[in-house]
Amino acid sequence: MSQFLGEYECKLDPKGRLMLPSGLKKQLSPEAQDKFVINRGFEKCLVLYPLNEWKVISDEVNQLNLYAKKNREFARYFFRGASELTLDGTSRLLLPKSLLAYASIEKEVVLFAYSNRIEVWSKSNYDSMLNDEPEDFANLAEEVMAKKQNP
Repeated sequence: MSQFLGEYECKLDPKGRLMLPSGLKKQLSPEAQDKFVINRGFEKCLVLYPLNEWKVISDEVNQLNLYAKKNREFARYFFRGASELTLDGTSRLLLPKSLLAYASIEKEVVLFAYSNRIEVWSKSNYDSMLNDEPEDFANLAEEVMAKKQNP
């Protein structure tokens, strides 16, 4: 499993291509083979997965009971716009125009890498999200990260 880390400011070229920073490229596992899948994120961002990670996540979604309406709705939304991308010879990815429009990405981009994914944000949306940081991050951390103590 990939374990990405970092925050990178980038710019799209006029054709909608994004150069993958060398710091991120070094973190790619050989299994990714310079292939990715990009889809809509839960917030107004995009999520870039190495192809090998996408296969694991999509297998998980495909195991949902599709006879349940909420599961079908989730699967449709999750897979909507998902596109396979390959790094070109100069480490660029051509991002689909429909996904760029969804995430309001025009030129300035922030790549926020964590876990097995890279979120692709418009710089203005990313800055706004960070400005909305919870007032009491310690309480949020306790609520989200509280774990059952080992006996």
